[in-house]
Amino acid sequence: MTEQGVRWTAEQVLALAPDAASRKAGSRLGAAGPWSGTGSGEGTVWGLCKGSGSRPYQTVVDLADAAGPAYKCSCPSRKFPCKHALGLLLLWAGDDGAVPGGAQPPDWAGQWLAGRRRRAGAERTRAAGGPAAAPADPEAARRRAERRAERVTAGASELEQRLADLLRGGLAAAEQAGYGLWDETAARMVDAQAPGLAARVRELGAIPASGAGWPARLLEECALLHLLDQGWLRRDRLPEALAATVRSRLGLPATPDGPPVRDSWLVLAQYDTADAKLTTRRIWLHGAESGGTRLLLSYGAAGRAPELSLPVGLALEAELTSYPGSGRTRAALGERFAPPAPAGFRPPGVTTAEATARYGDALRDDPWLDSVPVTLERVIPVPDGDRWQLADADTDTALPLSRTARSRPGLWRLVALSGGAPVTVFGECGHRGFTPLTAWPEGAGEAVPLC
Repeated sequence: MTEQGVRWTAEQVLALAPDAASRKAGSRLGAAGPWSGTGSGEGTVWGLCKGSGSRPYQTVVDLADAAGPAYKCSCPSRKFPCKHALGLLLLWAGDDGAVPGGAQPPDWAGQWLAGRRRRAGAERTRAAGGPAAAPADPEAARRRAERRAERVTAGASELEQRLADLLRGGLAAAEQAGYGLWDETAARMVDAQAPGLAARVRELGAIPASGAGWPARLLEECALLHLLDQGWLRRDRLPEALAATVRSRLGLPATPDGPPVRDSWLVLAQYDTADAKLTTRRIWLHGAESGGTRLLLSYGAAGRAPELSLPVGLALEAELTSYPGSGRTRAALGERFAPPAPAGFRPPGVTTAEATARYGDALRDDPWLDSVPVTLERVIPVPDGDRWQLADADTDTALPLSRTARSRPGLWRLVALSGGAPVTVFGECGHRGFTPLTAWPEGAGEAVPLC
């Protein structure tokens, strides 16, 4: 598609889906049958999709925005993108003439686009030279921070006592107590404004029912929780970077403080996790020149996908600013200079042995780290009994796949992509194994999302 500079692949389109149900429904709408009035031009794709009502749904996607694709559809769905937007993009990605190019948007699409771009221009003007917001009262902010620190300290001290009582009475008591003990303790940590402690306490409640060997796993998690408590209670003795990591693990707010890094950032992976209250989207990026791998986090209320969505396999020219913390990879997305475009590079890969060593090194800076981002080069997915592993094609080492990876349909996409030959795989490597997120075939080829 010359107007957008690149025609996406079906995998890149489906990677934008907010959930599996939307991915399946959007795939069904990726054929010409229900569509009419389709077209593309000026960085936009539009069309009318026949639905259950008398009037078709008006669907338009803005692909020219440097902030990433934006969607508008007259259907009642609260998901972004909805199944109609996904279906339209799949139809456009098919490159079979079903979506003619070089056209002018119809009035209903043009009005929405004009409004979006007018608002974007006003925001850029305000950012460049508009009046600055009135500064907050620093003294009031300091008092609020002190009050919260006092509550967190009280919560950490109480949790230390509860852990001591558990160990004094024996771990067998945890199995008899059920979830009630942990739920009540987690609620106390929420009251103490320490959501990070509350989340880790809730995870303890599931360990006694997790199968053989649970006492050792429970003891390990209790030790890490104790270490986090002590890190907070003795934070004045810690190096600043480690103290920032402790604050982050406790769930205290932080703002990005590193210098902005402008680069061409390859979108490595995007996936969502959800609980009863919140949907969290994780987007991994790799810088072409900086060589760094960074994590973007965005959130949506329960049942709604986060707004930030980037196509896997394309590159985004933008500025990223890192958050404080020792060895942390989280960053904030700043100014974006161009829409996502084809990437002429891949992240450099390492061996499976180097991946585990990288995770071990990272634990020195952050003992509570579950995994690190890693790209494995020349690995082959092979079965290992009732499990799977990624075997290094050039050495006799391998990495087991995590339980999360084994339960995803992406495992079979990885196996099919490999066909017994080496592939390049990006994912998360930690103590639970390796979770593949994106793969590339050996030599040339597009990125294949696995999540």
